[in-house]
Amino acid sequence: MPKESDESHKEEQSKTDKENGKENTVEPSEEMIRKRIRRSTPSPHRLTPQSSPPRFVSVEELMETAKGVTNLALAHEIVMNSAFQVKPYEPEEGSLEKQVKEMMHKAFWDCLELQLKEEPPSFSHAITLVGEIKETLLSFLLPGQSRLRGQIEETLDLSLIQQEAENGALDISKLARFIIDMMGTFCAPCRDEDIKQLRKISDIVPLFKSIFAVLDKMKIDMANFAVSSLRPHLLQQSVEYERKKFQEFFEKQPNALDFTKKWLQDTADYVTGGETEGGATSTTISAQLPLTVQNLAYLRLLKWDHDAESFPETLLMDQCRLQEMQQELEQLALVASVLLILYNSAGEAISGLPGLIERLKKTIKILLAEMHTPSFKADETFAAVAEKLCLELRGCLSQHGFSPFPSDRENTLKGQIVAAKSADNPIRKVIDSRIQMYLLGFLESSSHRSAPALPGGLTPISKELEEIAVKLERLVTFNKLVYSPFYQKILQEILKQGEGLDV
Repeated sequence: MPKESDESHKEEQSKTDKENGKENTVEPSEEMIRKRIRRSTPSPHRLTPQSSPPRFVSVEELMETAKGVTNLALAHEIVMNSAFQVKPYEPEEGSLEKQVKEMMHKAFWDCLELQLKEEPPSFSHAITLVGEIKETLLSFLLPGQSRLRGQIEETLDLSLIQQEAENGALDISKLARFIIDMMGTFCAPCRDEDIKQLRKISDIVPLFKSIFAVLDKMKIDMANFAVSSLRPHLLQQSVEYERKKFQEFFEKQPNALDFTKKWLQDTADYVTGGETEGGATSTTISAQLPLTVQNLAYLRLLKWDHDAESFPETLLMDQCRLQEMQQELEQLALVASVLLILYNSAGEAISGLPGLIERLKKTIKILLAEMHTPSFKADETFAAVAEKLCLELRGCLSQHGFSPFPSDRENTLKGQIVAAKSADNPIRKVIDSRIQMYLLGFLESSSHRSAPALPGGLTPISKELEEIAVKLERLVTFNKLVYSPFYQKILQEILKQGEGLDV
């Protein structure tokens, strides 16, 4: 679209807003996503000057972009999160929304009860409910279930039900039994008990209330079944879908890759200027430099300062997932560090004792469970860890006929455990470096599906570490497939500037 002045753009935007009545109609979730992804101001870290200023984007375009990003985020979550499930929405306890909802529901059901108690009974509300139930039951049908569709259409014929009500011939209990039978046909096995309980309710109003409650559960069941059925198809199509959606967004926001460029530029500077995480110099990896830059760039995300650094745009939908991995790895590094200190100190006295290392690991993890919360007090917690482990060690030595540690040696051990809380602690740095080496090896070996050897000192956390490595590898592989055209172009510019290499 043509470039406009600020003043004319504001006038057009104001006019558009008034005409459509959409000054503040963006959903909070969409607004949040839009703010996180849309970068309307030029980044100070741009690699090359912009050839022309960004064009203005209309309100309609932004709304459409926000909607597309929301759909994109949902599809991405379904693909990346194997445990993803649709959950019913419930307002917060004590909130105004919940109070209003409860008042409206009570008023409706009270009105229905009063109508049914009239002489003669009025069925207008009840027929409306039957119509809603009918639509819900029809929505559960598969395309080939024509016989069931015919039964529902015939039995829940609203015009016929209305005539029966006007002539005093309506048997609402009979309709309810048919509805319950149909629900029993469609529901998942986990809802059989709910259906059984429905059959025990005789009063019409409580019965209809319970029918709607069970139907709501069945809707969630159906949605989750659809998600599980959809996932294999999304896996096949989501790469093209996400790339297309991001390309559309990129065309509206030409500076939408500023932070991605800086992320890759900083990593390339590190690789070509020094040593990699695996200890190899840039001269030994020049043939695979682009791949190495990408793999190390992903590893940097597991050490990211989320408060101080802007996250790469191409990974915003996975930022929370990567942050969770980062926190898990920090805890695992501490667990491995403390166990290494303990076993180095105790030596053969506790080496190889069945179940001991798992028990000690569990104790440490419990005490460190809150380490990423604002209320966490490192000094107190590590003092408690040291005290608890020394107590365990004392009992173990006594049980197996070894002399307990002298007090000065035990105090030294406690001091070493407490010192592990510091990120600069030598043992913690060694463990952390080995974790990074293992993860890098996992990413580099993903193409031939052979897991790297586990470095020394990581055996106690091997299971948890492999689980994180598998999740990371899956995320990285998918992200590379989606954004490879963008990454290749960026890396071509970076490496031509720095090394004169072509990707």
